Amino acid sequence: MNDEIFSKPIKKQFEFDDEVAAVFDDMLSRSVPFYKEAQRITEFFALKYLKENGRLYDLGSSTASLLINLQKKLSFPATLTGLDNSKAMLEQAQKKINAYGMQIELQEADILTYDYEQADVFVSNYTLQFIRPLVREELVKKIYEALNEEGVFIFSEKLISHDKRLNKELIELYYDFKKAQGYSEFEIMQKREALENVLVPYSEEENIAMAKKAGFAHCEVIFRWANFATFIALKK
Repeated sequence: MNDEIFSKPIKKQFEFDDEVAAVFDDMLSRSVPFYKEAQRITEFFALKYLKENGRLYDLGSSTASLLINLQKKLSFPATLTGLDNSKAMLEQAQKKINAYGMQIELQEADILTYDYEQADVFVSNYTLQFIRPLVREELVKKIYEALNEEGVFIFSEKLISHDKRLNKELIELYYDFKKAQGYSEFEIMQKREALENVLVPYSEEENIAMAKKAGFAHCEVIFRWANFATFIALKK
């Protein structure tokens, strides 16, 4: 289904409900620049670090596209676990998994309080930005502690710039991208208002500092387009 959610006046803040879940894959491809390319990079590194009989967690797994792609490429047994607090998203994900006849573990869970088992890989695609800053840092610390030695945390985030002029121009560039994907000025404005105070982005430097503060030995950007970036954080 095509994303036309914001073509009509909004009545609430953005949330991952039934309406969003039904069009989420289209929303991602048209709202996140080079989403498929960033996901391919994420998959590459996830498969590099996931060990035989190991575990990978996808935090905010939405419709399970990443997990399905990983399962297709796996050449050894491993546990792929998707966590999401949206029942609607999990229902869409399960339909896709069933269609492929795959064994992927999905759980309706709060990623802040979930009791993680030791894992080789954690992935978070545009999920941290929806978590309040102080709690966000606690979650990254929890991820670090649940990772095995030489484990990896791969996360993608929308960014801000602390230079006001540049930040404004990056936003303008992003809106030009959305217009090129068929979104109207009205839809862009509506979504911006719905996300106000719901999505709280960090800068590139703040994301790296957060990972290092949690204990990661190294963190850097492995893909970036304007104000969207994918990071990799290494535990050694």
